[in-house]
Amino acid sequence: MTTTYTDILIIGAGPAGLVAANTASENYPDKKIIVLKEFEKNQVPCGIPYVFGPTLGAVEKNAMPCGVPMPNMQVIVDTAIKVDINTKTVTSASTIYSFDKLIFATGSLPFVHASFQDAMHLENVFSIGKSYDDVKRIKDYIEDKKQITVIGTGFIGVEIATELVMMGKDVTIIGGGGILEGSFDPDMAMQAQAIMQEKGIKLALGQHAKEIKSSQSKAYAIELCDGTLLDAQVVLLATGYQPNTKLAAEAGLKLARYDGIWVDEYMRTKYKDIFAIGDCSARRDFITRDPSKVMLASTSAAEARVAGSSLYSLKTLKGFNGTIAIFSTMIGERAFASAGVTESRAKEENIDFVSGFFEGFNRHPATIPDAAKQSVKLIAMRNSGQIIGGQVSGGKEAGEVINIIGLAIEAELTLHNLTSLQIATQPLLTAAPTNYPIVKAAQNALKKC
Repeated sequence: MTTTYTDILIIGAGPAGLVAANTASENYPDKKIIVLKEFEKNQVPCGIPYVFGPTLGAVEKNAMPCGVPMPNMQVIVDTAIKVDINTKTVTSASTIYSFDKLIFATGSLPFVHASFQDAMHLENVFSIGKSYDDVKRIKDYIEDKKQITVIGTGFIGVEIATELVMMGKDVTIIGGGGILEGSFDPDMAMQAQAIMQEKGIKLALGQHAKEIKSSQSKAYAIELCDGTLLDAQVVLLATGYQPNTKLAAEAGLKLARYDGIWVDEYMRTKYKDIFAIGDCSARRDFITRDPSKVMLASTSAAEARVAGSSLYSLKTLKGFNGTIAIFSTMIGERAFASAGVTESRAKEENIDFVSGFFEGFNRHPATIPDAAKQSVKLIAMRNSGQIIGGQVSGGKEAGEVINIIGLAIEAELTLHNLTSLQIATQPLLTAAPTNYPIVKAAQNALKKC
């Protein structure tokens, strides 16, 4: 057993761990940094659905680079098995790492509902893991299979289903709610649902999957809550993720609701030399301040920058104030994006809100060859006009339009601010300045104040 000392030790080399390492290196170039990486090969988490279809087509094409290590930074393939807070050491099978500062960036693991736990040993039932080997195992198995059943109607489930149907697979997606429920209100989500049906994806919505039926170590059907049986040749569980916090809990760190590691606004645990970032950390909603289960690489990267710059001194008085739950995806040729709360969530939280909707075109004039309809919905506090949510569908630019809305939410801008938004417009790139969808949606919302 060898012993190694480092100033900063990071457990995990996903998006959060690597961003934290680079940020720490920039802020503290005189400090030695070691990143422990569990697997030799990592996958870009958000790119996993696309290895199953024509978009990427191969697991190798979704490899996540470690970036260019800085002179004071070392990435080691090793697995931490014990953390001792009192002695400030992390132990692996062969090495004891002694540290001054420690960052947990251990990520998340697939969440498998209790109803499906017993089915995980079956040959043709898979959860969507994030390691190279996990993803390759699924891809290799389904290569010659025709019928695929996806349980889960969130982003991962929808993206996988969309990719598989483009490969000529017979795809059914099952969910107790609607497509992308929770991130979009029904009026926007129905657009996504219609595209999926046009693509040939079979939708089994409004009924939770109750049980995976099996025989001779293979699943053969899914039983829904109403007793309906759906044939299943392969079952993919896209049922979300849970914080990977077993190591932290065994070390004595405090866990919050949903089992994420408790942290303050600077991503510090109750021990000021130990930080937690990314999917393993506890999160709160930016709007409601409630505990949040949202797991996003963009949120993880933001947390990592806060932690990486705050290890030895707090750089700002304001840390990380919560996730605004900002998402985007492509379904067919149409992009869907959301940020903040939906109307449904606002009602649940008893928020007095108004909403504004506008549908126009993403180019001007609308006769530009690649012009497409663009829909924007804004949600704001009734009295103050403060933006608390937004949803967009349209061309690929919707991914950047939602970032404008996300910035408006985080900066606490109002509908009035957006109606006077100064924007660069160009016929081949954007909507018309006279009918810019964000501005028009804000104007329509103001009419209800």
